[in-house]
Amino acid sequence: MYTHQLHAFRQPVVVINPGEYLVSEEDIIISTVLGSCIAVVLYDITLGLGGMNHFMLPGAFRPHPMQGGRVNPQDFLEESARYGMYAMEVLINELLKRGANRKKIQAKVFGGASVIHRNDEGRKNIADTNIDFVFEYLETERIPLVSFDVGGSLARKIFFFVKTGKVLLKRIKGPSVAMIQDQELSYRKNLSSRPQEGPILFFTDSEKEDAASGAAAAEKKTQPPET
Repeated sequence: MYTHQLHAFRQPVVVINPGEYLVSEEDIIISTVLGSCIAVVLYDITLGLGGMNHFMLPGAFRPHPMQGGRVNPQDFLEESARYGMYAMEVLINELLKRGANRKKIQAKVFGGASVIHRNDEGRKNIADTNIDFVFEYLETERIPLVSFDVGGSLARKIFFFVKTGKVLLKRIKGPSVAMIQDQELSYRKNLSSRPQEGPILFFTDSEKEDAASGAAAAEKKTQPPET
């Protein structure tokens, strides 16, 4: 993650890499470059508070719909899906900790281009696996998806304006795509070889809000008094 300034924008641009996320209420732009990976923008427009993650699933995701068409929550605990679950949960929890209203959080989704073509099983395009996961996750968590730009064969560079919720998108082709592919292959290899993150727990909306309130209160207690 690093910050730089582009002549086209007055705000500083913070670039996140695969596996990173950032939440802010400052007047900044969060940017990333995507091939097969997914970036999810979540924001509470009433507060000018938002964030973005950048992740991929290293293998297959095969949801099993229950009665009514909803995905079985246990499917999100499968080995590959856990990486996406972690990326989404840390982003949501940080938003709630900063004061976001769970019911007012909206989502935008980008990426999932066919840059890395096959998963280990050779049955499904990795990009499609990532897209399937994030759409099913947002539906399961009842987070409104207000816009998305996914799939295709071209990489993307996106700019998320935190204060307004606006996103600008640029499609990338040419030699730069090979660099993106190498970066994502390295990221995927690292995911497949490292231990999984800690246990993932499912909470109701009220439990998530209570947890965020408790965390914020604890953080406030540790702050030095104002002088």
